[in-house]
Amino acid sequence: MNEHGDGPLAGRERLFRGGLLVLAATEVGVALWALLAPRSFYDDFPGGGRSWISALGPYDEHLVRDVGSSFTALVVLLVLAAVFLELRLVQAALGAWLVFATPHLAYHLTTTGAYPLVDNLVSVGGLALQVALPLALLALTFKRGPDPSPARG
Repeated sequence: MNEHGDGPLAGRERLFRGGLLVLAATEVGVALWALLAPRSFYDDFPGGGRSWISALGPYDEHLVRDVGSSFTALVVLLVLAAVFLELRLVQAALGAWLVFATPHLAYHLTTTGAYPLVDNLVSVGGLALQVALPLALLALTFKRGPDPSPARG
């Protein structure tokens, strides 16, 4: 870590690394599924006999593959931030994630009529956590630890 032991990440390495990896883990399967098997993703996501994507419109392989590629890029960024734990990289990864996750959540909050109640609860609840976790972690990156310099007086 490039924080020299006194920055906002210092002493919280496990928290940040864990949070970044949790975000990456929530998307890696979705990302690779959409990228490598777009028709199956469109027809079958999230699985278990449910079909959330196909309920919203016609199939477009190009769009689904682009979404899979974008998700994969975010996963790579989150994993690299977790590995290197450099402050600016962590902030960039969390910011990029929020640029994706916030409108995604907002959209799902406006399309609840397309799904049964249980699906809405699972979908919106999971998406809300995907906004809350990076917001909390990002806020922590701006908090200063104790000032290591000697008191002046």
